[in-house]
Amino acid sequence: MTGVPAAAGGPARANGAAAASAQAMGAAGVAAHGQSAAGPRGAAVAASVPDGGSGGGSGASGASGGVAGDVASGGGAPEDAKPARGGKIAAAAVNQASVWNIANLLTMLRLVLVPAFVALMLADGGYDPAWRSLAWAAFAIAMITDLFDGHLARAYNLVTDFGKIADPIADKAIMGAALICLSALGDLPWWVTAVILGRELGVTLLRFLVIRYGVIPASRGGKLKTLTQGVAVGMYVLALTGWLATLRFWVMAAAVVLTVVTGLDYVRQAIVLRRQGIAERKAALEETEG
Repeated sequence: MTGVPAAAGGPARANGAAAASAQAMGAAGVAAHGQSAAGPRGAAVAASVPDGGSGGGSGASGASGGVAGDVASGGGAPEDAKPARGGKIAAAAVNQASVWNIANLLTMLRLVLVPAFVALMLADGGYDPAWRSLAWAAFAIAMITDLFDGHLARAYNLVTDFGKIADPIADKAIMGAALICLSALGDLPWWVTAVILGRELGVTLLRFLVIRYGVIPASRGGKLKTLTQGVAVGMYVLALTGWLATLRFWVMAAAVVLTVVTGLDYVRQAIVLRRQGIAERKAALEETEG
């Protein structure tokens, strides 16, 4: 009869030992601070204790203690947690600004339209109304895309180094090609072409000269000038007669006036910007020396 109580007490002592072991290993997980293996080990011990026993709670405490040790020590996620496959590659692709975006594609289209416009403009001697109408269509598409590519690049964060260089080149290339073709065909005086192209090249050079002091922003007058130039040149590209030919003369006259006035305003802004920049540098140098 004495053997039965002893046998019954054996499992109880075993459960008690298991619970103590779970508590000890949970405490070891907290003390380890950074060993992520302590969490799973505590959970394994907890699973070995019968449900409802005090050892189950201690084992769960050991598991949570192991995870808490990981977080407290800055270890982060457990060692077996791995990033998703291809995650780094996808992140790099998102962070890189693609050259093949919609804004740059519109800029490339304008560059391609330049030789196409010249070919259409000079086809059949340059005086055929049908070919001039096709040339006007190419010029109009180039002007319209010029209105959208910059807005899209800024609105959707598509600004790239290629776009910064290619966009102004495309703008001046299509306008310069149209003006030179019109003057070569005798439809537009050469002095008008010289004034417009000279102003555009001069302002571009002026921006580079004062870039160390700041950026000259585009003014409303400059935008109005661009719009007026586009309308005037487009009307000259078409073979217009009668009152429309008279109208295009006055539109071109307005474009020339805006070209000169806004060009002088850019010169004034450049002088002011340079003076301010020099004054600020001088003040900073004096403050440093003092």
